Amino acid sequence: MSTEPAVDLKKNVPQPDAKAEKEVEKGLGNDALTKYTTAGQALGEVLKKFIPQVVAGKKVLDLCIEGDKLVAETVAPLWNKAKNGVKVGKENDVVKVMLGIQLDGYAVTHAETVHLSSKTDGLAADVIKAAYDAAQLAMRTLKVGAKNWDVSDIVEKAAKEYGCVGVEGMLSCQHQQNVTDGKKRVLLNPTPELKRDHETATFDEGEVYGVDILVVSGSNGKAKADPSRTSIYKRATDVNYQLKMKTSRAVFSEIQKKAGVFPFTLRALDDEKRARMGVQEAVTHVSSSKSFQDEELQKLIAQPLRAPKKKNKKTNGEEVKEETKA
Repeated sequence: MSTEPAVDLKKNVPQPDAKAEKEVEKGLGNDALTKYTTAGQALGEVLKKFIPQVVAGKKVLDLCIEGDKLVAETVAPLWNKAKNGVKVGKENDVVKVMLGIQLDGYAVTHAETVHLSSKTDGLAADVIKAAYDAAQLAMRTLKVGAKNWDVSDIVEKAAKEYGCVGVEGMLSCQHQQNVTDGKKRVLLNPTPELKRDHETATFDEGEVYGVDILVVSGSNGKAKADPSRTSIYKRATDVNYQLKMKTSRAVFSEIQKKAGVFPFTLRALDDEKRARMGVQEAVTHVSSSKSFQDEELQKLIAQPLRAPKKKNKKTNGEEVKEETKA
């Protein structure tokens, strides 16, 4: 594997000519490779500044805001396209730090696990080391000619050495421009049903993958539902829906400009309160082409669920109740 020359982070990445016809190449072109490399180096710069701030007593929200700020400050000089309930980290908590930077749709992501303790040993150490070593082995197994199940097997074998298992159904996906969940995927700890639904894939030269390894202690790898409110969103590119509310359309337009197809937080938008309201229609809508054809059902569904209550009227000092017939 050839080593690319270091990229000067102070220099702007060459901008693509919008009028130039895009060439379809097999594998990665020099331009795409430069963007991946630059994004990766920028991510490394952010991590150096951010990781020391993850300490006991620091609010998670403050860390998220600081991380966003560092990413924005680091990326700003690299890529300037023309413009067309608060949790607090406690001693002995385990914190997952995940950062991502994309340049022109070429994304690099990286995660670190930080233990808020002066000494990491016991179960916490086992799980963290299991995930790290499994990821190292996965990256060494993910090579031209190997298959996705080869990586799945090596991760499970490594996790087992530490008394852990992979989190059921977690995916490591192929990356392409504007895509971080490509068709070729590595599945962790799959059930027979999940394995049946995922095809065998062979890794080819020039492909890029995001290796996402999550392990849990014990033998039960099923993920648990988190009751926390959703704070990170991502556009579903396979869903088309005509938003009805003006606020929803305005928020969606801002999301398109700032995040495109990549994950984003509402904090990244100009007005977080308006964004929280505007995103609800896009999140909760259900669009169906079917409707009632039966006339009786149409009339019934048009009726209010509860008849409005009428106030009592007084006639010559006596109360008279108005009845409403349903």
